[in-house]
Amino acid sequence: MTRPATATTSTAPSARRVWTRMRGTLLVLALVLVGGLALATMRSGDTHGALDPDSADPTGSRAVARLLAAHGVTVTRATTLDEVRSRTDAGATLLVTTPDLLTESQQTALRTTMTDATGRTVLLGAGTASLDILVPGVTTAPSVPVGNLAPSCALPAATRAGSADLGGERYLTDPGVTADACYLSDGLPTLLRVPGTGTGTGTGDTVLLGSPDILHNKRLDQQGNASLALQLLGSRPHLVWYLPSLTDPSATADDPADGTPGSFLSLIPSGWLWGTLQLAVAAVLAALWRARRLGPLVTERLPVAVRASEATEGRARLYRKADARDRAASVLRTATRSRLAPLLGVARQDAHSPERLLPALSARLPETTADPGTLLFGTAPADDAALIRLADQLDALEREVRTS
Repeated sequence: MTRPATATTSTAPSARRVWTRMRGTLLVLALVLVGGLALATMRSGDTHGALDPDSADPTGSRAVARLLAAHGVTVTRATTLDEVRSRTDAGATLLVTTPDLLTESQQTALRTTMTDATGRTVLLGAGTASLDILVPGVTTAPSVPVGNLAPSCALPAATRAGSADLGGERYLTDPGVTADACYLSDGLPTLLRVPGTGTGTGTGDTVLLGSPDILHNKRLDQQGNASLALQLLGSRPHLVWYLPSLTDPSATADDPADGTPGSFLSLIPSGWLWGTLQLAVAAVLAALWRARRLGPLVTERLPVAVRASEATEGRARLYRKADARDRAASVLRTATRSRLAPLLGVARQDAHSPERLLPALSARLPETTADPGTLLFGTAPADDAALIRLADQLDALEREVRTS
């Protein structure tokens, strides 16, 4: 047994080593964070107040709201579905700026309002996410850039307005659906007027605009945008301007009529859920591909020679650090029994059998003062001093056998 170690070496990484390893990752994260903040700051001004009738931003719609007011149309701004219901009378015009933001339950409730109305509903940029519920029988084709398009239809509002800046979503109608198709792009309309709204009691029509650009402040004075906007939105004396908001309580309800809370997953678009599932599958496959595979043990030559004393000292330090006196005593006794067995004429496989080893030892040393059974097969030492004493006694017993 070696002497107790007087010094220990810490294997924990120092603060400097941790900083050296992590500074590259921290730098990349800092650059991403700063870049994201800068991009958000630069773009915040572009989207602020988009299509808001009170906003004077380039993408706001104060100009068209003032134009409608000048022609005697009352413009009422609404941000919740409850406000839309309470402020939309039978003959009013309802403008929905971003119908794709509405949840399925909100779309169902809005559909009921549309079918019972005798006025007009105008949907801006309605896509696949909303058309199935709000305007059955109409689907979308791949969108196109906004540009100057001719009316190409007999709809009075379009023929009087002339060319306008339209584009975005293009629409297809199922067989049997009657509609006015205007402002064609590659043969498909970017403005669609559908008479009636379904099986309800209302007789109002629905107008689909593939792009909201004609309502932006910066485009209103171009082409026939102002005339078209005025005729589509000003055909009734009252206009409800609906800006869907995520703060609308009905957005978190399964049934907006009774306010029953919905689940969090119902607010996440299905595309995000499928994307998350695909990423999870990809992560599992990558983990299986890069995982360490344990094969059979391979014997390799050591790159350097390690002295037996160094290995013994290292093992002793580990035992001491773990307070493994029982394990250390077991190693000492096992090694001593293995060396004594050949000296006593005991087979090596019987070296650790008290019934074979102890009689042979008593015959060899009949007058020894030590207790061989306790030394070779006893219990674990109670403390370090007892462990050192056991090592000395085992050495003395082995020397006595060798010299007898």
